[in-house]
Amino acid sequence: MRALDVFLWGVLPYVTLVVLVGGTVWRYRYDQFGWTTRSSELYESRLLRIGSPLFHFGILVVVLGHVIGLVIPQSWTSAAGVSERVYHVQALVLGGIAGFATLAGVVILIYRRRTTGPVFMATTRNDKAMYIVLVAAIVAGLATTLLGAGVVGEVHDYRETVSPWFRSVFTLQPDIDAMAAAPLSFHLHALIGMLLFAVWPFTRLVHAFTAPVGYLFRPHIVYRSRAAGIRPRAHRGGWERPGS
Repeated sequence: MRALDVFLWGVLPYVTLVVLVGGTVWRYRYDQFGWTTRSSELYESRLLRIGSPLFHFGILVVVLGHVIGLVIPQSWTSAAGVSERVYHVQALVLGGIAGFATLAGVVILIYRRRTTGPVFMATTRNDKAMYIVLVAAIVAGLATTLLGAGVVGEVHDYRETVSPWFRSVFTLQPDIDAMAAAPLSFHLHALIGMLLFAVWPFTRLVHAFTAPVGYLFRPHIVYRSRAAGIRPRAHRGGWERPGS
């Protein structure tokens, strides 16, 4: 076992987790006013209405695909009656569509940010670095999807190498040999992914941890219009009794 493999697949994942958790806690305690996407919808909305849904819905499917591929063991899907061929075809089709939708969305958002004057002026160096890492992670993910399925190059079943290593990290017994056996494209994707999670708390991406999910389940707001012919009651100064 090489020392480099031990560092990359046995030490670096835990460094990433410490930075991710510690950075998020620090950001929440000391920079709550900066915990925002810094919305720029007032400056331009046409491209935003196209790029934002593409990116957000695409990334949700990508995250779900990663959870299924990395967390759920191969034996579970086989027990559920999903053959290896069906699994990999679904992963290729859905993963490819979601990946390209995410990439198209982020490209539109970057184009909008670069060509819309007020939005570009509000773009920080932190934002630019974040976009570089984010695009690199998306492109690397698409590459591993195509390479792993054998569309380009030889077929590689990541559920025999990357997935066992990923699960073993959380049991504090990292399977370094399994990850070391994966192709270079998967190594690059994993390293870029760890970099993305390490910088996550210090960028606008941190808003994903406080997504307004509760908004979907909040009670309805009832608006009532004034009935025709009824004039509003004249305001009287002074105190009024409750219920009057």
